[in-house]
Amino acid sequence: MSAARAPEDFVAVAEHTGQLSRLTEVVLREGLRRSRDWALADQPLPIAVNLAARTLTDQHFPDRVQELLTEYGVPAQRLTLEITEAGVLDGTDRPIPTLRRLRDLGVRLSVDDFGTGDSSLAHLRRLPVHEVKVDRSFVQGMATDPGDLAIVNAVVTLSQQFGLAVVAEGVESELTLELLQDIGCEIGQGFLFSRPLPYERLAAWFGAQVEPETVASGELPRLRVVP
Repeated sequence: MSAARAPEDFVAVAEHTGQLSRLTEVVLREGLRRSRDWALADQPLPIAVNLAARTLTDQHFPDRVQELLTEYGVPAQRLTLEITEAGVLDGTDRPIPTLRRLRDLGVRLSVDDFGTGDSSLAHLRRLPVHEVKVDRSFVQGMATDPGDLAIVNAVVTLSQQFGLAVVAEGVESELTLELLQDIGCEIGQGFLFSRPLPYERLAAWFGAQVEPETVASGELPRLRVVP
């Protein structure tokens, strides 16, 4: 039996064989179809799709995204496209025209795994993105390493000053959750909330969630969960 492959392995093979555009379209189609079905069931949910860096050099990609959004009748703001830090902060301006066109469509843009590359938060100011996702290596270490805590705090503070939403990846403990609330991070993602779920079990997971209680004056708000 062969070992399971990580997503980046599939992307590498797709790039090597010239199938990257086809793979990206298959994932987009499936995600938009699910988003349409959720909306028809009175549960409109956003979706997020990861993009390879090479996709941002394809001048036809924004047009294809628009066509698919129209085909499936999904509002652009329900689609988030996630690009790794290295993909958008590569020292050149090559990704920026594609990012601007995607943003003009109304699609949300997110910088994934932030902090793992050599870029700085200052570089984000020139990118037309909406969101920064702090890499799980810093989030998971912030409960025991003051340095990781300082890094996450700096990313949250400066990103918010730039008008960017911040997502903490890899939230796996209540202590980490409390620390994130203390520093003002409003969105969390990780095993503390749920393991990855197949589509068939997602509806049941949502149905089992308790509506958040009204926050009393002076109390810390709960993080918003990203499945």
